[in-house]
Amino acid sequence: MTKNLMDDLPAISDLETRAEKRIPGFAWEYLASGTGAEQALVRNAEALADVRFVPQLLKGPLVPRVETDLFGITYSAPIGIAPVGLTGLLWPGADAALATTAASQRIPFVLSTVGTERPEVVGPLADGMGWFQLYPPRDELVRHDLLDRAASSGFTTLVVTADVPAPSRRERQRKARVRVPPVIGPRLLVQTVTRPSWVLAVLRHGLPRFRTLEKYVDSTTLANTAGFVGANLGGTLSFDYLAEVRAQWDGPLVVKGILDPDDAQRCIDTGADAIQVSNHGGRQLDASIAAIDALPAILERVGGAVPILFDSGIRSGLDVARAIALGASFVFCGRAFMFGLGALGHAGAEHALEILRDGLVNTMAQTGCEDLDQLAERLAP
Repeated sequence: MTKNLMDDLPAISDLETRAEKRIPGFAWEYLASGTGAEQALVRNAEALADVRFVPQLLKGPLVPRVETDLFGITYSAPIGIAPVGLTGLLWPGADAALATTAASQRIPFVLSTVGTERPEVVGPLADGMGWFQLYPPRDELVRHDLLDRAASSGFTTLVVTADVPAPSRRERQRKARVRVPPVIGPRLLVQTVTRPSWVLAVLRHGLPRFRTLEKYVDSTTLANTAGFVGANLGGTLSFDYLAEVRAQWDGPLVVKGILDPDDAQRCIDTGADAIQVSNHGGRQLDASIAAIDALPAILERVGGAVPILFDSGIRSGLDVARAIALGASFVFCGRAFMFGLGALGHAGAEHALEILRDGLVNTMAQTGCEDLDQLAERLAP
């Protein structure tokens, strides 16, 4: 990224502000909203902000190191792109842009089952950096085929999402008339024509579709595929189901959305190679505890048996440092990267990463840490 771009848009919040002006309202509400009164969204941010450091100084020149090994792969930073659904609605061509960013920057990108590009396209673009997120299908044959497709497309790691046992109410989205497919009418047309950059991106990349799932429906209209999603994905995950997935998937397996220490231990006992602590970005249960508040108890319960990953509420490199200081091995962001795409188009994902990585390195320098594992020593009591 150029110096001027970092000067003009130095924070994820700057990308968010710019993205809101370029993404149609119905798509923006899907991306930015939580559920209920959105207290979980606020709680995630406030709990992270409450994690503080005591700098240790007079250490002379410091060169913080942020390369991180996970599942036998060395990543350039402990920062990954979390799975986001309906990516092509939020910014057309998003999955391909995120995959190429992951490949060039050597960080993981997690493709969602309900993303808008096929794993056969995204996997090669990600060049070994691709992970695949599974919303558990009710049909065993569909599940087997999805996992076979992900593996043959070069995805290295499977992420099973556990924290959507049922659709959440998401009242803000309802009031904004967020529908899949969008209902064409005066309201949507006005929102669209006032966002010319988004319209041009649609013309380049086509209307959003659940391309991964079109194989399993008779008609590939968005309405039919959306109906398939509602009728056939989610609400099935159990420890028995997880064991079946473990038996099929040969690579590393992550269970995402865990907040309870006993759940974390049972997932490990069932064969999970990592736990991802998350409250789905505050989008499922408004009374949920902040994800960062769940991290210490889960770490204590599992005792270092597997890596603990983290997402929910990350908006800066300082937040990444906070999660790592509390014991996370790796941190994922979803909205931050989508804000980048919305703000700047395809170059925005790389700029979002640069903001996060630079903030992490700066926090390490400010606290006197050359290695990531030293951050825990600098936590305020």
